[in-house]
Amino acid sequence: MLYMVIERFKHSDPLPVYRRFRDQGRLAPEGLQYVSSWVTSDFTTCYQLMESDERRLLDAWIERWRDLVDFDVVEVMSSERAFELVKPRL
Repeated sequence: MLYMVIERFKHSDPLPVYRRFRDQGRLAPEGLQYVSSWVTSDFTTCYQLMESDERRLLDAWIERWRDLVDFDVVEVMSSERAFELVKPRL
């Protein structure tokens, strides 16, 4: 499963997040894969695509960052996969 993780840096301050990442890495449990990410130009929000077969791994990762980041998570799929699912009904 793919997850679009919307991270809003607490107090609109990305520096504590980048410092922890520099010092400790992504802190993702085994089985949770980072795919890609994008940061808004004002450095307040990060959109991060993560992948795992187990949602509990994503939740464990979120707990490691919750003191610095507010999270929203949306389960997503590729456009190609979405097309394959709706194609029989077209």
